[in-house]
Amino acid sequence: MNFLSVDDFTKEQITEIFEIADNLQAGSVEMSLKEGSTLALLFEKPSTRTRVSFEAAMAQLGGHSIYIDARTSQLSRGETVADTAKVLSSYVDFIAARLFKHSDLIELANNSTVPVINALTDIEHPCQALSDIYTIQQIKKRLRGIKLVFAGDIANNVANSLMLAGAKMGLEISLVGPKDYMPNSVYFTKAREYSSVEAYSDIKEGVRNADVIYTDTFVSMGEENEAKERLAKFSPYQVNGKMLSYAKNDAIVMHCLPAHRGEEITSEVIDGPKSVVWQQAKNKMLIEKAILLYLSEKSI
Repeated sequence: MNFLSVDDFTKEQITEIFEIADNLQAGSVEMSLKEGSTLALLFEKPSTRTRVSFEAAMAQLGGHSIYIDARTSQLSRGETVADTAKVLSSYVDFIAARLFKHSDLIELANNSTVPVINALTDIEHPCQALSDIYTIQQIKKRLRGIKLVFAGDIANNVANSLMLAGAKMGLEISLVGPKDYMPNSVYFTKAREYSSVEAYSDIKEGVRNADVIYTDTFVSMGEENEAKERLAKFSPYQVNGKMLSYAKNDAIVMHCLPAHRGEEITSEVIDGPKSVVWQQAKNKMLIEKAILLYLSEKSI
């Protein structure tokens, strides 16, 4: 069983993963992977939180990890993703891949004999989305009926995974971005099968009655050559004090990090009393541990 997309898990399976995370956090049940379990971290893109949280998760579950920088692997010299998958899966128990192209992730999974986890691609960031939804549940004590606003680049990989995961778990999703800039149609349509998902260009209208305001960088990895244009396009959708004034009084602010302070979010907000960004970041490791345990059990 792989975890390549939020859509790989049903609502019931996500709930089960959240229950594993609750038990891990409470320490009510001793959980570990089989002795000697190994995770290969195959990364093409830079990483801080995802790499460290996966490595720490494996260590705390009694296993260990091997970091593979794709630039110093044989992939950089022309070895196929399929061949790499066949070899790696003969050595390790899991593969977490952080790749530029989602199609490469699918090729990796199709040729692996062990579970493959999406640690970010150009299309999705499902581990991030699950940890975000879990954080909302921790703080708000419920998910159904919670209004989640994603502001800024509403067509990026985090937005795709978050709207699908949120809608699947019963949240109401509001995507707030520039006029004529629409979310990914595939994810938008799929998410609307589960819950209310709407796109707005008017900030006040889109943010009204928000329980959660979420943002991400305006310039994702691989889009640096478009930075000037993207910053001009998205700057009106910065998460700042004015935007927060349109939301509920008890609204919280989230960001998947790294934050570009002064661009998509102000320091006043990310360091302010409504920010749960650091709790959100901490939960990445907890949810990744739960995912690893869940996949391990289902792969027996």
